[in-house]
Amino acid sequence: MVPELVNVGIGLVTSLLGALLGRLWERGRRRRGLYRKAVFFGVRPGEDCLIVLGSKHGTPGSAHHRDARAGIELALLLAEFGCPVTVEPGTLRGGNGDRTEFCIGGPVGDANPRTGGHLAAHLPGVAIRPFGSGDDAVAFAVGGRQYDFDRGVQEYALVARFTPVESTRPVILVCGQSSVANQAAVRFLRRDYAQVVASVASVHRFCVLIRVGHIGTYLFHRASLEGDVSAAAFGHG
Repeated sequence: MVPELVNVGIGLVTSLLGALLGRLWERGRRRRGLYRKAVFFGVRPGEDCLIVLGSKHGTPGSAHHRDARAGIELALLLAEFGCPVTVEPGTLRGGNGDRTEFCIGGPVGDANPRTGGHLAAHLPGVAIRPFGSGDDAVAFAVGGRQYDFDRGVQEYALVARFTPVESTRPVILVCGQSSVANQAAVRFLRRDYAQVVASVASVHRFCVLIRVGHIGTYLFHRASLEGDVSAAAFGHG
């Protein structure tokens, strides 16, 4: 009888230890995953962050609802780290200082002037064709290639990270050819940032292109990593 009770006791203790170790391992795994995500996005738990939203094309002061949703997705991401968020329009001037900045929207049509300033100051190898009726309207040109804007069919978003010399925290720039591309890129980053990590030489300074395909069917849900264009974007090639 005594040996049986001892075996039962050992079994219970083993089960409890196994459950405890399992919980500790899972908690550690989640913490490691959260740490890797925080490193990629350049945030520290509890730090203030800044979201800059562009305006709807031709309607200054009014954000497109898809850009607003992209901002909400970012706010939910930052909530994972307990980061307070301030939202500002694309007319914002000055440095981001000690706040990680997420700047959403392209500069075409003065939709987001801050994006235009960031591109000019940090990504001289990127050119965006002006809005118009030509085949290359709103196309991205970088690294000797052109990425055309096929509205509602296939579009692109440029995503870059850099730290201005006057700031202590980085800027994450999401510059899409449309609000659909902006939302798709933010959603892709939130769910599949590890693909970007694996494709770039450094998560502290990079520029990649996100392709959004089959928009007529899948809207902003089918986004994929087109490639790393960091060398060309930060240079002049």
